[in-house]
Amino acid sequence: MKTYSLLNARRETVPSTEPGLLGGHRRSRIYGRLDCPGALRAIARGGYVKHRVFFADEATARAAGYRPCAVCMPQAYAQWKEAAGRSG
Repeated sequence: MKTYSLLNARRETVPSTEPGLLGGHRRSRIYGRLDCPGALRAIARGGYVKHRVFFADEATARAAGYRPCAVCMPQAYAQWKEAAGRSG
């Protein structure tokens, strides 16, 4: 059985028998779909992959302090931005 490494809400790497549904970037703290055009371009340029993390779902990504990608998740990003504006 294949094991995947996912990030949990405490930003700890945990093993999973299910692959992550979302990808993220440790430095920018952004998460998005695995087929995100922006992430795929960054991967093609190189360097991005060593900082890539995976999440089981959006709730876990947000709990870990990541924000949604504006490119591939515009509705989630708009909601995040609105909530951030109210709290800041």
